[in-house]
Amino acid sequence: MKDITLKEIATKLGISITTVSKALKNYPDVSAKTKQAVIDLAQNLHYTPNSFAVNLRTKESKTIGLIIPEVVHHFFSNVVNAIIDEAEKNGYLVIILQSNESLELEKKQVELLIKKRVDGIIISLSNESNNDDHLKEIINRNIPFVMFDKINKLISCSKVIIDDQKAAFNAVQHLIDNGCKKIVHIRGPLNPQNSIDRYIGYKKALEKNNILFDTKLVYTCETVSFQEGLDFAKQIIKDHPDVDGVFAVTDLVAVGVLSHFNDNKIKVPQQVAVIGFSNWFMSQVLTPKLSTIDQPSHEMGIQSFNLLLEEMNCHKEGIPFTPRTIELETSVIIRESSIKN
Repeated sequence: MKDITLKEIATKLGISITTVSKALKNYPDVSAKTKQAVIDLAQNLHYTPNSFAVNLRTKESKTIGLIIPEVVHHFFSNVVNAIIDEAEKNGYLVIILQSNESLELEKKQVELLIKKRVDGIIISLSNESNNDDHLKEIINRNIPFVMFDKINKLISCSKVIIDDQKAAFNAVQHLIDNGCKKIVHIRGPLNPQNSIDRYIGYKKALEKNNILFDTKLVYTCETVSFQEGLDFAKQIIKDHPDVDGVFAVTDLVAVGVLSHFNDNKIKVPQQVAVIGFSNWFMSQVLTPKLSTIDQPSHEMGIQSFNLLLEEMNCHKEGIPFTPRTIELETSVIIRESSIKN
């Protein structure tokens, strides 16, 4: 079934294409009778505006691109939902792409969104993202651009973040305040900035409390998975049977740690206290319930879209826009897995 055009409607009604266009847009210089006739015929013929032509005229696609490392992750799913909600309120559709923590896929997805002429791009970088040429291309093409969570500090664009160093410091300080003296850190991969900052926060907490930093107490994830938490927990007990605290880079990894400890009758928190990061919904239904850092994912999504919208509006109106960074607050959520007393 071919698309109906304005010309066909005009021909059937014996009026000009301009009059049909004005009637559909409710212009005041078209009579009510003519407007109704145009609307009725357009509905009967299932007429829909040519979005490509509209985009050319308005220089807007009313779409934005969103690239995230993984959709199934609780944190990212909350961010996605918030961005979609805000976008719909403002008349935008969201193209959601998943990089699967792959730099090469991330590059291809950025290229795709540029070709699709999206009005703006929001991205959380993959764990492999150690090259910024594709990000610079977004800036060079003057496309409104926001990074959140996993960012590149060297790229001049708006960002929505938390203070990962401070949050990690507070997590480890909580373990120390509850009597832990030998604390393992299961860190994230080497590239992501948030992984680096959580590692630094861990070291700073030890330093402040005069606890000697030991590289042997740091285990590095590649995939940041439940299985890695499980495997590292097994290795930790073998390497350091006297460990009394574990700070995991995410709740998913911490759940793997708890699973191994529970299966092997290692008492949490009496023998080993455990704290995670992100406040995943599963952290509240485990036994014991998992202490964690609350990372405001929904608010991060709202702020990311609103920053992008502000830049898109400035872009549309030809007003200069200065990128800025919004830092959201975090808090330690204390549950059963870390209270020894």
